[in-house]
Amino acid sequence: MIQGMGGLMSVTGGPDGAPGGGPQKVGVPIVDIMTGMYATIGVLAGLARRAETGKGDVIDLAMLDVSAAMLANQAMNYLVSGKVPVRRGNRHPNIQPQDVLPVKDGHIVLAVGNDEQFVRFAEVIGRPELSGDERFRTNRARVENLDVLMPAIEAALAERGVEEWVQALSAAGVPCGPINTVDRVFEDPQIRHRAMVRDLPHPLSGSLRQVVSPLRFENAPLAFERHAPLLGEHTAEVLSALGLDDSPEGA
Repeated sequence: MIQGMGGLMSVTGGPDGAPGGGPQKVGVPIVDIMTGMYATIGVLAGLARRAETGKGDVIDLAMLDVSAAMLANQAMNYLVSGKVPVRRGNRHPNIQPQDVLPVKDGHIVLAVGNDEQFVRFAEVIGRPELSGDERFRTNRARVENLDVLMPAIEAALAERGVEEWVQALSAAGVPCGPINTVDRVFEDPQIRHRAMVRDLPHPLSGSLRQVVSPLRFENAPLAFERHAPLLGEHTAEVLSALGLDDSPEGA
């Protein structure tokens, strides 16, 4: 509901009239997550202020506000131009070519971020003349002539598969990647190297595979001293820390 009210669904999904087009929500509860992140930032800011002034603060945070703040470049596109952003599927509204594109055996995510990257991209796909074409020489020109540019790119990409393109483009410094299913995410060499999944002890199941915090601190390594809490497991401990108790008399 908040994704809809806050505008996110109006810019997420395929264009109206396209097969499968229409508003879509993000595949995870992104506004809930980001509201928690903003709350954390607010708490840290309040603690920093208290350290400087001796005074704390009261944080007022609303999910609808967060959803509006998350419109980011789409909000500024509207505020600067007065033009209401529309759903473009996976196409970036301001930077091109940046899209999900078909290849011989699947799809890749391509994110060419600037004119210099486009020169390298054109060379790797065997179409160096594209970067010299006035219609595609600059990002602005590529955005304006995208309907002409994309068929040429798609024809070139159709000649090789996902793994081949990812290796070739990555070697040339052109941002791209596969579209991993969740199981493949956790088999990704970098995710495994970063130990993002840990098998941690748990009182009900013996152990439980969990995604851990992405934060890494040089002087404070991640520590896993407690299992994921059971319902109400720490009620007495929390209340005690606040000088309260959970007995009927204390409540």
